[in-house]
Amino acid sequence: MTDTPGTHRTEPAHPTGNDLHLDLPATGGRRAALMAALREAIRSGRLAPGTRLPPYRSLAADLGLARNTAAEAYAELVAEGWLTARQGSGTTVAERAESAPPARSRRPSARPGPVHDLRQGQPDAASFPRGAWLAAARRALTAAPNEAFGPGDPQGRRELRTVLADYLARARGVRTDPDRIVICSGFAHGLRLLFGGTTAVLPPAETGPLAVESYGLAFHRGLLAAAGVATVPLPLDENGAQVGELPQHRDVRTVLLTPAHQFPTGGPLHAGRRAAVVDWARGRGGLVLEDDYDGEFRYDRQPVGAVQGLDPERVVYLGTVSKSLSPALRLGWMVLPDHLVDRVLAAKGQREGWASALDQLTLAEFIDSGGYDRHVRRMRRRYRDRRDQLVGALAAAAPHIEVSGIAAGLHAVLRLEPGTERPVLAAAAQRGLALDGLADYRHPGIGADAMPITDGLVVGYATPPEHAYPAALAALCAALPPPG
Repeated sequence: MTDTPGTHRTEPAHPTGNDLHLDLPATGGRRAALMAALREAIRSGRLAPGTRLPPYRSLAADLGLARNTAAEAYAELVAEGWLTARQGSGTTVAERAESAPPARSRRPSARPGPVHDLRQGQPDAASFPRGAWLAAARRALTAAPNEAFGPGDPQGRRELRTVLADYLARARGVRTDPDRIVICSGFAHGLRLLFGGTTAVLPPAETGPLAVESYGLAFHRGLLAAAGVATVPLPLDENGAQVGELPQHRDVRTVLLTPAHQFPTGGPLHAGRRAAVVDWARGRGGLVLEDDYDGEFRYDRQPVGAVQGLDPERVVYLGTVSKSLSPALRLGWMVLPDHLVDRVLAAKGQREGWASALDQLTLAEFIDSGGYDRHVRRMRRRYRDRRDQLVGALAAAAPHIEVSGIAAGLHAVLRLEPGTERPVLAAAAQRGLALDGLADYRHPGIGADAMPITDGLVVGYATPPEHAYPAALAALCAALPPPG
């Protein structure tokens, strides 16, 4: 039964209704003050047409008014046309009530986005497994203990750490247990815990500069630079980073690598170099930081296991769901040597401010139920088809362009003639196509004497929605230079 003026029913023990904030003056008639406050809320736009008001009994109790006072105010405003009251619908702001729209701050007009997006770094957002994720969330929340809704453990939910230990051992060859895993919000968060702030686990004063691959994300280099960490670039060739040069840098004790699929040039780190870098870390008393950013997506080769499996006490393994599921989840993990666990937790602090415990529980259930494996296999097939379409389009329209880095991952590298990278990017932009040049990833400290400077494009084939992908490939081929 509705609670409108003139309707009588049994009063509940505790009046209920929507909260409504009104400022009533302390002097003057209470009914007139209530009517004036409601008119002003409607006139200013704070109460929009169609907004449902609380029952007058609830409003009277909230404001310390007599029920009749609130009822009479509602009735008069209905008569004036400010409110409407209907059986079964309660009391609402009238659709014809005049109101001023809320003032909006002036902001510069957003620049229109690209027509086609072939930038690397994002999975196909439309392929997020919404139904399976929602089902996993329901199961996880139903089974969650009450303490899961408290402040939480900075190490991360044990449920997730347990299933991750099993999954990473099975799928990536990682050797660990739940107590050596720390949940974080992604790779960048892991870097900040290791190197950033006064609680840095690997402070530059103690560990010296960090060796990195000569091609990588400028964002990561900027993050490290902001933390006071100098980076020393290692040259790359067809076998990955030339880790044999590490002994020449006597002050380097830590190296950051993408050994499963070098980013962005592609290709795994050669088996001999994997063993060599672990031997170097043992001899130097140092660490290897392993960024396994898309290790699940391999197409034309056998899986490359994690370097961490060679020596869990000398490798920090970092992984996320940013490529396999979505960067919106903000979930990642660090598999740590035993002696670093407490130091990382001290750097993280007692309150988990990054990774939602509820998302952690859902991911744990998603992995444990097999949903994650099914999703990865499905996306592996889809991304392989996308890659094959890219290779086929280039073979037909630009056979003179060399394509590399396609055995795994979510992007390919197109090799260009020297001096053509920037003109091609400009031509692509004119066609509404967004993509990255290889030069943007080159470490500024690596010179031509260490390795050749190569022009090229980094083409991400996961980002466009399915229906837009053919047009994006056509725009790419049209922007490429002719042969010779």
